Amino acid sequence: MQAVLNFPDLSPELFSISAFGMEFALRWYALAYVAGILIAWRMALTALRRPALWPDQTPPMRPGQLEDLITWIILGVILGGRLGFVLFYQPGYYLSHPLDILKVWQGGMSFHGGLLGVVTAAYLYARRNTVPILPLADLIAHTVPPGLLLGRLANFVNAELWGRPSDLPWAVIFPGAAAQDCANAAAGLCARHPSQLYEAALEGLMLGALLLWLVYRRGAFHWPGRVMGVFLAGYGAARFIVEFFRQPDAQFVAPGNPLGLAWHVGGYGLTMGQLLSLPMIALGLWFALRARRAG
Repeated sequence: MQAVLNFPDLSPELFSISAFGMEFALRWYALAYVAGILIAWRMALTALRRPALWPDQTPPMRPGQLEDLITWIILGVILGGRLGFVLFYQPGYYLSHPLDILKVWQGGMSFHGGLLGVVTAAYLYARRNTVPILPLADLIAHTVPPGLLLGRLANFVNAELWGRPSDLPWAVIFPGAAAQDCANAAAGLCARHPSQLYEAALEGLMLGALLLWLVYRRGAFHWPGRVMGVFLAGYGAARFIVEFFRQPDAQFVAPGNPLGLAWHVGGYGLTMGQLLSLPMIALGLWFALRARRAG
């Protein structure tokens, strides 16, 4: 019997109540969103209250403006994340079932779509309130990793977005028929990479620590665009690596394409997550190097 780990006895719901003939539940995933936004708000407020972090001792906006910005960002995350999932991962299904696009409580959010939503919301907010866009982007970028960390931990609790089959000692036997559908499973059980935890460590802990070090130890806000560039390149690289261990979305898996590659030639190719991460890496490196030359 291979040495693997059983999935812990965790419920995706923190608690649930019944009212008016319906069941209402607070899920860990929703709590992760709320906590991530609150942490981001606090981190941004702390940075804005320290003028020494910014060029000419001038933060890009007043602390009092932050609440309006958070509202714009929440809308960007929800709308962008949902539309990104619809367009990038299951366009055929949602074209046939357009009303299901509104059913966000059933799951289905894309980070890359959420990122585009945040970029759009931040740009519109900056234009409307005459806020410099690159310093604002840096401010937002350095607050994102805690939310990524909590979101990936919630994915693990939900037993979703698990990885490819593995016999490593830390591989996890996730519950559910879909998670157990793999060939050559020892003793009839399928263990998989806990890819949610890989992403939590890379995108949340490591990238977050790097950005905080750049901001508070290296004065990175003094070079507008640098923090945003490092975040984009860092997240893109982390996601690109984890995609080698993460189980692809079912709609991409086919008899002739067991790895679920969205683009492939001769058995080699890239997953959808990797295809979407490559532009992030390129754009991030461009912004980081541009900021360095400007400094």
